[in-house]
Amino acid sequence: MRLPGNIDLAMALTVWRRNVMVYRHTWKANILPNFFEPLLYLVGMGVGLGAYVGESVGGTNYLTFIAPGLVAASAMNGAVFETTYNMFVKMRFGRIYDAYLGTPASIEDVAFGELMWAVTRAMIYGVAFLSIVAAMSLFGVPLLTSPWALLLPFELILIGAVFSLIGQVFTAMIKSIDLYSYFYTLGITPLFLFSGIFFPTERFPYGDTIAWFTPLYHGVHLARGLATGVLDLSHAVDAVWMLTICVILVAITPRLMRRAMVK
Repeated sequence: MRLPGNIDLAMALTVWRRNVMVYRHTWKANILPNFFEPLLYLVGMGVGLGAYVGESVGGTNYLTFIAPGLVAASAMNGAVFETTYNMFVKMRFGRIYDAYLGTPASIEDVAFGELMWAVTRAMIYGVAFLSIVAAMSLFGVPLLTSPWALLLPFELILIGAVFSLIGQVFTAMIKSIDLYSYFYTLGITPLFLFSGIFFPTERFPYGDTIAWFTPLYHGVHLARGLATGVLDLSHAVDAVWMLTICVILVAITPRLMRRAMVK
């Protein structure tokens, strides 16, 4: 079956399955750091700082305010880690992609297979953390207060796709693994801190305007709307914004990867 963009789905699934087989042997070592980081933020910020903030953030308990955003951040972390360090090692050091291209698979198939796997990892981390948030809600800590929260796993797919593609684009453009320090320090960390997870972005001058153009802001805003049930047209805009970025990046990623492979 061929998808738009000259993608052979069977070949892409073969790339995905190869990653699944490897992950089956490494998941215990890989999942804990990415899982516990947002959990520590939830407890440390939500309980610790929340004791001082109270319900002053839009009339919402602070723990309830930050939990949906941390779910979105979990999916982001899983996606970008897979398409940065892991993808770079496979491309540059392990020469796994050279082996792929020695088969009938094309660079489009490889890029899409890696995208599917990165989204899968984003779902693993996001749903794992979401299950903790849901469990807390069942035990009297109201972090999910709306039936719309059942759609959160589908939003995690969208967040995973956006950040997987961003990671793929950056990886295809760099020649040194050391450049990831800039990607995380100047890219992912500011997104994490200023996307509205911990405080409303309008607290800063032009904060909402600047944040609107960043991908995690839309993921956090939509996740919070689904978790609380407070939804309006702006949440539909969030979904359309992320889908648009996916369509643009999925078209250019194979070209960048082909250029990187030729060089």
